[in-house]
Amino acid sequence: MTVPATAIYFTAYDQLKAFLCGRALISDLYAPMVAGALHSLGQLTSLLGTVTVVSPLELMRTKLQARHVSYRELGACVRAAVAQGGWRSLWLGWGPTALRDVPFSALYWFNYELVKSWLNGLRPKDQTSVGVSFVAGGISGTVAAVLTLPFDVVKTQRQVALGAMEAVRVNPLHVGSTWLLLRRIRAESGTKGLFAGFLPRIIKAAPSCAIMISTYEFGKSFFQRLNQDRLLGS
Repeated sequence: MTVPATAIYFTAYDQLKAFLCGRALISDLYAPMVAGALHSLGQLTSLLGTVTVVSPLELMRTKLQARHVSYRELGACVRAAVAQGGWRSLWLGWGPTALRDVPFSALYWFNYELVKSWLNGLRPKDQTSVGVSFVAGGISGTVAAVLTLPFDVVKTQRQVALGAMEAVRVNPLHVGSTWLLLRRIRAESGTKGLFAGFLPRIIKAAPSCAIMISTYEFGKSFFQRLNQDRLLGS
């Protein structure tokens, strides 16, 4: 689930950012935010996009974690979900996922470029160190994760609720829109309920964002130098 999504994500972001800045369609400051949002939106709304393919896998992951079933029982989980709610049930939580990932991507890249620029100081843009990328990625990932947490709560509740209904063999009910669920959670549990799982999400998001972006920046820098050396050698 993660490998193809990450490869597409970083490549598409860099291409969109270069396109927006290169054609002077938007300032360098806001290009990361727009590129991140456009990339995520395009990725999430395409029927053949990565998120559409990954969404059922994420649903199965949630079931495996919530019900403590083994990978051998994964096929039974899929058949049970389809039997109870039809094939569309495999994409339950797609809407909240889109509302989580589009602003997450915009916030992440905007803050990443700002923090990286601040940490670099007078260092040229093409000489960003792995340490700077790591710190900037961790900070920006934390901010984006906190601000989009309510949508992640809705997504998880929808997917877990489907698993609970499957367990008692009850046909899934219409759960309402994402906004209605957000209001219901706030009415039942207060604002604190919208940020349930705050600490686990931060523990996951901060290091994963830091490791991914620093590894990506290192790999990009390494292969740029390698290509330059080959050109000079030839």
